[in-house]
Amino acid sequence: MNSFKIALAQFSPHIGNLESNAAKMLQQANAAKEQNVDIIVFPELSTVGYPAEDLLLRPSLNKRTQQAFEQLASIQDIVLVFGFVNQTEDGQRYNSAAVMKNGQVLGIYNKQNLPNYSVFDEKRYFNEGHQHLVFEYLGHKFGVLICEDVWALPTVQQLAQLNVETALVLNASPYEVGKPQHRIETMSALTKQLNINLVYCNQVGGQDDLVFDGTSFVINNAGEVVVQAPSFVEDLYFVEYDADQKAYKKGNIVPVLDTMAEIYQSLVIATRDYVQRSGFPGVILGLSGGIDSALTLAIAADAIGADKVQAVMMPYTYTAQISVEDAAEQAKNMGVTFGIAEINPIVNGFMQTLFPFFGDSPADATEENLQARSRGTLLMALSNKFGNLVLSTGNKSELSVGYCTLYGDMVGGYAVLKDVYKTIVFELAKYRNSISETPVIPERVITRPPSAELRPDQKDQDSLPEYDVLDAILYAYIEEDMSQDDIIAKGFDADVVKKVIRLVDLNEYKRRQGAIGPRISSRAFSRERRYPIVNGWKPGI
Repeated sequence: MNSFKIALAQFSPHIGNLESNAAKMLQQANAAKEQNVDIIVFPELSTVGYPAEDLLLRPSLNKRTQQAFEQLASIQDIVLVFGFVNQTEDGQRYNSAAVMKNGQVLGIYNKQNLPNYSVFDEKRYFNEGHQHLVFEYLGHKFGVLICEDVWALPTVQQLAQLNVETALVLNASPYEVGKPQHRIETMSALTKQLNINLVYCNQVGGQDDLVFDGTSFVINNAGEVVVQAPSFVEDLYFVEYDADQKAYKKGNIVPVLDTMAEIYQSLVIATRDYVQRSGFPGVILGLSGGIDSALTLAIAADAIGADKVQAVMMPYTYTAQISVEDAAEQAKNMGVTFGIAEINPIVNGFMQTLFPFFGDSPADATEENLQARSRGTLLMALSNKFGNLVLSTGNKSELSVGYCTLYGDMVGGYAVLKDVYKTIVFELAKYRNSISETPVIPERVITRPPSAELRPDQKDQDSLPEYDVLDAILYAYIEEDMSQDDIIAKGFDADVVKKVIRLVDLNEYKRRQGAIGPRISSRAFSRERRYPIVNGWKPGI
């Protein structure tokens, strides 16, 4: 048996761009060769990217995959283990991994366990595999698994029974809060139980509403982490096997981030990849002097650079002077482009035009929504003129209960805080200030009572419960799928619970028309929570 070295390519594929992905994989393989690497492992479906959704059904995918194989075949003297779509002559399609050396395919593995829950939809696209792939190299016995396979105990047990010493696992495991640590703890127990080493290589980067954290790792057969890659960083990470000791050497171990750092970095990388890979030159957002837009601005500037961010303050009669001041201060702190656009003439023009229809009817939310929609129209006009993507700034608490205006503050192409509850928004703002020499978000933006400033002396809590109560109810109803009665039984006021649930159910139509945003929870408003807009379900019981 020989000693050997493995590289984990914590890789961020560009979905559907097989030529570019293969070229990047070649670069990484060549860089690994310079480090005397024997085997390089890439993530799941690394040639096409994950999830490619209905691009997987395109007739030309097979030809593009063959071309990617031809590109990868040019590299010599290193074993490549990478993901691809395997379309067979009999019309079957598999989520597969190839083992290749010097242009020769040494083996192909078809994923056996296809996830079809939460954000996963693999049974729509793939057939199940039924055979293991085991190969010997440098006197060591390797097996190959793909993502969900490693969570299916019988599948891993079968590898162990075949006397596999190391399982190479290709992954595209999406991020959610706490998931990186959960993976490591679960896999540590598994390797110890089955006496098998595990090399776990995960995708990194943002893709539409999904975020992939990477956090790749190597765990030995005693359940010990010997290598752990950082979260949200694309790079190569190495592990060495000592043949004399019959063990993997302990290498670099980067601890999992603290919760707020983890969430913040996930939002930054998601925003960066969405903006840049969509081809936008920059972003624009309404900076109100409130905490949601303040946090969105900080994330945007950290993601793509302050020089590519434009903030617009759009005051109206009810906008407090300190809101204008705080918005200007933050824009200056962060070095973004900043401007002020008064919306009084626009709102007054709307009101004059609508007067023949409204007459003397009393003012209500209609007039408030006109303010929000005036702002939305301005932002979209600036976006059309200069090409920047509009970022909407609403959070999950507001979107849950409909405390937002369609075609107003919901306007935009990407909703950075869509899956972030208001209580977490406050914590993220404090975290962002803590990592700067001087705070970038003015302190009173964080400490002032939140307000939409759409009527005199308005406060969010005039219409909603305190955010710590609201978020706790929302979490129970949305994330934990608890019934109305069960939530009340936890000690919450019955009338408050009924009101909140009613608002959540009523506002599905709004959320369905909103922009996508990065998923950080186990139950985001996206593909994993699909409720009919029109239904007769009663919330009791």
